[in-house]
Amino acid sequence: MFLHIGNNKNIREKDILGIFDTDAATVSGTTRRYLARAEKQGNVESATEEIPKSFILFRKKGGYGVCFSQISSTALLGRSGSAQYEEAKG
Repeated sequence: MFLHIGNNKNIREKDILGIFDTDAATVSGTTRRYLARAEKQGNVESATEEIPKSFILFRKKGGYGVCFSQISSTALLGRSGSAQYEEAKG
């Protein structure tokens, strides 16, 4: 299954490692350094031209990628199959 993250961008759900709120996650210096390094290595994409609300860390051929989205992390989690798993586990 694929998760639609905005602007016709989809990521295979089994490749998603995490969905993060941009405001909350970038408070950490470690996260900011990781994102800066990923951008320098060309591993950052954007599914938005707007201010991003979330970013997705995912596996891709040859390593990992980061994709920013205008959709909130809560909404993305609600769209994903893992939300159904969490509800069933509940």
